[in-house]
Amino acid sequence: MTIQNRYDFVMLFDVENGNPNGDPDAGNAPRMDAETGYGYVTDVCLKRKIRNYVELVKEGEAGFNILVKPDRSLNAKFTEAYEAEGLKTGKKDKKADNEKKACEYMCRNYYDVRTFGAVMSTGDDPCGIVRGPVQLTFGRSVSPIAIEDVTITRQARTTDKRVETGNTEMGKKSIIPYALYRAEGYVSAALAQKTTKLSEDDLSVLWDAIINMFEIDHSAARGKMCMRKLYIFKHDSLLGNAPSHVLFDKILIQQRSEEPPRAFRDYEVMVEREMPEGVELIEKL
Repeated sequence: MTIQNRYDFVMLFDVENGNPNGDPDAGNAPRMDAETGYGYVTDVCLKRKIRNYVELVKEGEAGFNILVKPDRSLNAKFTEAYEAEGLKTGKKDKKADNEKKACEYMCRNYYDVRTFGAVMSTGDDPCGIVRGPVQLTFGRSVSPIAIEDVTITRQARTTDKRVETGNTEMGKKSIIPYALYRAEGYVSAALAQKTTKLSEDDLSVLWDAIINMFEIDHSAARGKMCMRKLYIFKHDSLLGNAPSHVLFDKILIQQRSEEPPRAFRDYEVMVEREMPEGVELIEKL
């Protein structure tokens, strides 16, 4: 059943001795606002982790394919949609109704299209553009971050010449000793009903993915990352009962001391429990 309620949500996650989201334009150092010193994690990074989780736990299940992943070209998947619907492929004699049918196929079969939307207007068999009902903001650190460049060494050599010289190879990795990030999201029931038909089961998978996405994504580069809190504001109507910013302002985070934070306990999370009429606060973590 397609969702009937609007949702807004707040995610709190942290990193310890790791790089939560490297910037390829800055030598893959953690992303940072140069003016303020606050760190940030892109929405693309967060959606990638959600996709990876869904692909892992729902592998082989109908309707839970993932479009954005490095297996086949996107255009090949668009052509596959035309073939599955028995539509004529190629540039010639393209009908607008065919594109709509192919788009509906993509929404039914690909979880990330149904959730986040997709631009599928490329190639000889375009499937249109879908605006997803679930949208995420950038994650932003609660406090300014400190980036440390750690020099590392490796005993194994890359070339025979380096083996002969006996020189140890050296490298560098950029880490954040600790940072707590806050990201926000929106779920539009109106868009879900109009376009992708995102269901209540799909939404349940999304909450599970947000809670557990860091648990299946551990790596030496990312250090220790945890989803600490997930606050969900459920509206009792299709279009919502209160502006998002009013609800987001009810979650306040304060650093307990002026010392550099090094753990989640160094912050106090304050929640204003009184909600506008028609809004329910759900704490998943």
